[in-house]
Amino acid sequence: MATETRRIHLTLAKIEKLQPPAGQQAIYVFDDDPKCLAVRVTPAGAKSFVFTSKIGKVPLRITIGAVDTWFLDAARAEAKRLQVLIDQGIDPREQKRDRIAAEEAKRAAAEAAKAEADRQARYTLRALCDAYLSALERAGKGKSAAGARSLFKCHIDQDTASKPARAVTAHEVAALVRRVREAGKERAAGVLRSYLSAAFNAAKRAPFDSALPADLIAFGIEHNPVDAIPAIAVQRGDRTLSAAELRAYIGHLLRIGHETGPELSDMALLLALYAGGQRMAQLLRAKVSDYDPDTATLRLWDGKGKRTQPREHLLPLAPHAAGMVAALVERAKARETDRAKQEGRAPELAGLWLFSTHGRVAMNPETVSNRAAEICAGIGGEAFTVRDIRRTVETMLAGLGISKDTRAQLLSHGISGVQAAHYDRHAYTDEKRAALVVWEARLEAIVVVDQAPSNVVRLWKRVA
Repeated sequence: MATETRRIHLTLAKIEKLQPPAGQQAIYVFDDDPKCLAVRVTPAGAKSFVFTSKIGKVPLRITIGAVDTWFLDAARAEAKRLQVLIDQGIDPREQKRDRIAAEEAKRAAAEAAKAEADRQARYTLRALCDAYLSALERAGKGKSAAGARSLFKCHIDQDTASKPARAVTAHEVAALVRRVREAGKERAAGVLRSYLSAAFNAAKRAPFDSALPADLIAFGIEHNPVDAIPAIAVQRGDRTLSAAELRAYIGHLLRIGHETGPELSDMALLLALYAGGQRMAQLLRAKVSDYDPDTATLRLWDGKGKRTQPREHLLPLAPHAAGMVAALVERAKARETDRAKQEGRAPELAGLWLFSTHGRVAMNPETVSNRAAEICAGIGGEAFTVRDIRRTVETMLAGLGISKDTRAQLLSHGISGVQAAHYDRHAYTDEKRAALVVWEARLEAIVVVDQAPSNVVRLWKRVA
């Protein structure tokens, strides 16, 4: 059955009186001016303004809108506008599609701009530095993270830190580094540059390296602005202690003539020295369970450098150093036993630190470094640090004829390369023990000039 159509002069009253058709087809009531405007009434009673025309010989019908939302005059004006477009050879449907597409593009552009603004506000250089520091901490490099955090906080200004990380330029990074360098902090400038470069490189590689945290990907780093900035060479230290200076150093640590004997921080410095110049941070992380009394072997963990997992570093100790560690083990166990008795619980001996003032946490390396500085001031003369002591040990070991390979194993230097990484599985236990025996003999010879060797041995057991 064909759709019913008729023509009248439309008014609001006439439109209101229009009744739904009896059949299943809508009816169309056309206006007399313009003739292209009609009211469509569906069997359900819905009434809409409709534009009807032809493009060539093809009928065209476009719904303008419901009669309860469109004024009649507005509907007539819209019908006339659409007819003008057709008379100009323009299909109103295509124009509408173009308008919708343009509006959609505008909306998408606005959303993209907002997302970019949000990203820039969120993924700043400060946020990149924080994410990189978190990655360092998760990798067990807490000391490096602490050092980098201090540098970032002190030397990255607020404006640069708040800038989107991907928008930071080489000129801005260079200005940061130059400012530190011109303040006379050459090493700090070089380390700041290195840490910034590492942060940018980590974010740049994150989309492709599953070992890096996924939260670095969102920064969208595609290039490293630090690459354009030359590295600042670290001034290599060359300070070594003479035998006389080392004798004075050991005398202060032994507290010769003092009733109480060495303090705990002094014991840490002594053990680092007698164990072959070990890194203080690694030594202070040692636990009671890391010492094997049957073989007099102390296990340390070397996480220095780019290792993802710390490397086991075994020290087959010579007698004096073994005596020190045995005394430290007994001290830790006795203190835990007393504390457990006071608290009414069983002693927990498994996770005890060798170096701990109260047994809860390991001694801070800074405490030991500060003690070394005090001793240095007390001795007088040219200043030295814990690192200089380590350098002195290796220099003297070389003078004693200890091979470079054995020294590298003993001091846990950066052992790398294909041979070391994949093929050389020799533990160097005998070589390290022999070297430490020779080293202890050399230290005894240095101390015995002023003190009898018996004094050196006797004081190991006087640890408070």
